[in-house]
Amino acid sequence: MTKKQHGNCRNGKWNTSRRQITFFCALRENDITSRAFGAGELTMPRYAQLVMGPAGSGKSTYCATMIDHCQALNRSVQVVNLDPAAEHFEYPVMADIRELIQVDDVMEDDSLRFGPNGGLIFCMEYFANNFDWLEESLGHVEDDYILFDCPGQIELYTHLPVMKHLVEQLQQWEFRVCGVFLVDSQFMVETFKFISGVMAALSAMVLLEIPQVNIMTKMDLLNPKAKKEIEKYLDPDMYSVMEDNSVALRSKKFRKLTKAICGLIDDYSMVRFLPFDRTDEEGINIVLQHIDFSIQYGEDLEFKEPKEFNEEPSNTNFDEFFQGTADS
Repeated sequence: MTKKQHGNCRNGKWNTSRRQITFFCALRENDITSRAFGAGELTMPRYAQLVMGPAGSGKSTYCATMIDHCQALNRSVQVVNLDPAAEHFEYPVMADIRELIQVDDVMEDDSLRFGPNGGLIFCMEYFANNFDWLEESLGHVEDDYILFDCPGQIELYTHLPVMKHLVEQLQQWEFRVCGVFLVDSQFMVETFKFISGVMAALSAMVLLEIPQVNIMTKMDLLNPKAKKEIEKYLDPDMYSVMEDNSVALRSKKFRKLTKAICGLIDDYSMVRFLPFDRTDEEGINIVLQHIDFSIQYGEDLEFKEPKEFNEEPSNTNFDEFFQGTADS
């Protein structure tokens, strides 16, 4: 049996071919109006965060932290796992793509012979062909607030249509969607790595065409020197950053290209980052407020008293965070 023929899975979770899925993806643009939500219409919108980013950027940790924070605020937040290669979670999920298809099953299928990366892409393409499974898992509850924990395959956010189709489908289901693009702050402390991270975030913004909040994660893991160094990358003056690293730019062509990229980032103010420290409740709340504002969450909700804590809340803010590192 070849890849063009139907694959099969031992547990009966899927039975389709890569050609069928590729053909389906090509037709999605012309088919997005084919689904009706039903006879009734939702009176209140639903909300979604699409948690994206490279592998190891802290997406699952972000989801777990946000759930704990929202529970303290007496807010109901659910998580949907969209990573078919995930192994374990630190939080309960309302839906898990592994119930539909798993990377291990695809890799073990002799008719497909995919590796880890090809298997994950195949799983996501199959998922795009079975959005009815997601619709059944989500239900039709008003005022849903859902975090979608996405895979770390960067191709999904740069040029493959799967995530774009997901966004379009969620919008048809009355979701207001915000992209949350995570990058590891430990990766961003060097200028050229920072530029690479910015371009990855920018690619996701261009592909998905939704409000996007960009976040530097794992701030709590940085040493005081690195915290002080990374402050300039949160709201960077790209020309100044480039001048600081002009010695490393030996090639004139590379210098010209880098200058053009820095100009795109700086002149149009297209990408900015928020710091995310999982130990700083006020910092977490600032990130959540930015996201809520972008999707207009809470405009029609009644006020709820937050849960009380035995310990005093943190009064730290970004200025104090960085001031502490400067005094160290």
